[in-house]
Amino acid sequence: MAVARVVHTADRTLTGRQLASLLTPPPEGRFGYRELARAVREALLDGRVALRLRLPAERELATVLAVSRTTVTGAYDLLRESGYAHSRRGAGTWTALPDGQAPTPLGAFQDDAGATIDLALAAPQAPEELAEALASAAAELPRYAGSQGYHPYGLPVLRSAIAERYTARGLPTRPEQILVTTGAQQALSLVLTLLGRAGDRVLAENPSYTNALDAMRGRMLRITPVPVTETGWDTGLVDAALRQTAPRLAYLIPDFHNPTGHLMPQEQRRELARSARATGTWLVADETLADIALDVTAPPPFAAAAGGGDGEQIVSVGSLSKSCWGGLRVGWVRAASRVVTELARVRITADLSGSVLDQLVAVALMERLDTIVPRRVEELRRRRDALTTALARHVPEWRWTVPPGGMCLWIDLGRPVASAVSAHALRHGVRVEGGARFGVDPGTHEHRLRIPYTLPEDVYEPAAERLAAALDGAPGRYVDPALPDWVA
Repeated sequence: MAVARVVHTADRTLTGRQLASLLTPPPEGRFGYRELARAVREALLDGRVALRLRLPAERELATVLAVSRTTVTGAYDLLRESGYAHSRRGAGTWTALPDGQAPTPLGAFQDDAGATIDLALAAPQAPEELAEALASAAAELPRYAGSQGYHPYGLPVLRSAIAERYTARGLPTRPEQILVTTGAQQALSLVLTLLGRAGDRVLAENPSYTNALDAMRGRMLRITPVPVTETGWDTGLVDAALRQTAPRLAYLIPDFHNPTGHLMPQEQRRELARSARATGTWLVADETLADIALDVTAPPPFAAAAGGGDGEQIVSVGSLSKSCWGGLRVGWVRAASRVVTELARVRITADLSGSVLDQLVAVALMERLDTIVPRRVEELRRRRDALTTALARHVPEWRWTVPPGGMCLWIDLGRPVASAVSAHALRHGVRVEGGARFGVDPGTHEHRLRIPYTLPEDVYEPAAERLAAALDGAPGRYVDPALPDWVA
């Protein structure tokens, strides 16, 4: 029985100049129709160009690229033939993926008792100060034992400590602007629940943190992707997306972006804050990685870059998971006090309060952050060096940019084979996430792997050896059946 194709009409349009800025020009410098189709396909698979995005009119793109309209027509024909574009009379041509092409992500949170090297989780071990912090918290706990133990906003002493840290980083903050949560993931989930409704638009970077994208999808928010490329953010494209779609929220990771590692410049932060204010969009800045500055000075909070009243529309989320330990489920929201009050009302419908003991441990660790963070940063520098050295030795064909901070390398495999590599790597004793796991649209970023450098240094040599063995077993024979011969 024939299955009807579901056609989705695009609701965003790329201008010719925007698309041209996202395409990699051919070596000879001038596009033929095959080269143009290939460049659009690569930009789509790389996540620079989103799915269901209307492509420029043929005449417009031909003018921008200084090619004939016949060249653009031929390229669009090839994209349609291979399933990377759909057209409908009166609706134009928009981007798509071939039927059946979708990521096959591995579950990152798998427990096994074998010898698998887990490169899927960007999570460090606990600092040595944890035992001392636990002892300090145990000594403080009797002071709270006589109370009911519920603190929906968080322990006052912890709210004050978090506010003081924001103030010291350049953003004056009062304790009533802080809501303590069970990790940054709960913080984001509460913000999405309060500020978004099913069907609302939310702008998100592409690629982005996979659990954040899942939270948006779970709330049936419609995601408008904007690319984060090798050079970082294009504020012109972000501004255009904001003005075209006027999303309710925009979720950004400006500090050592996960997974690319980019750090957003201060001027771009100011530009995005102005653009969001113009469209009435709430900016949600995920600053979980802000402390992990390996080669640069740690950035000030995103809201500190906003001028005038723009800061009122900025909500920041953070946690101690990266600077200290993910096993300590303590995060927070920093927002206007009225927003914090509303978030607390949402929070008690699912989680009356966080653990008093965990929050007391967090207070003790925050008192020691000036010692913990520099040692953590130095540790991660060594591990990053160990990972890059091992990869360069065993898989020299892979490419990456060493990030100035964060916890991951965003590896360019050179071909869209990440899902195949991930599957074969697991059989060779390495768990690694393909780039599709971090894409807004299924099937994109298939030429990327995300590899954290949070494990001990001696792990990366055997891990790289196993990845090389997996590469020998899979991608060399990889064939994309949706592509005609001209792509090969």
